Amino acid sequence: MTISTKGRYALRIMLDLAGHIGETVKLRDIASRQEISGKYMEQIIAVLNKAGYVRSIRGAQGGYQLVKAPEDYTVGMILRLTEGTLAPVECLSEHALPCERVDKCATVEVYRRIYAAVNDVIDSMTLQDLADIEHDKTVGNRK
Repeated sequence: MTISTKGRYALRIMLDLAGHIGETVKLRDIASRQEISGKYMEQIIAVLNKAGYVRSIRGAQGGYQLVKAPEDYTVGMILRLTEGTLAPVECLSEHALPCERVDKCATVEVYRRIYAAVNDVIDSMTLQDLADIEHDKTVGNRK
């Protein structure tokens, strides 16, 4: 399983917005801070907006805001939105066709454990947790 740039950038966009609660943030400002192409960011923000994770504010002072508090978004929510399944093998994905080997397949147990571990991590970490980690790393680097 590899998380694509779309998933990684979506997390960075959401994290950037989490750092500006109460503000309306312009895409070009996020793009500049996060070093993401503006065109690519527009595609990702459209997905986040359609899912109701962010809201668009129009006008001269327009931009984007998180719809909910950072602690209400898990990393898993954001990655599943942008990546689809995070299953390490096709037979464990949500819409997989039934596998005739599943009852005798020993290796599927490895993949189930990997998938469970990944889900445990991404579903237990929130955007607020990432914001806290980023803050600690930023403050730590100033010393």
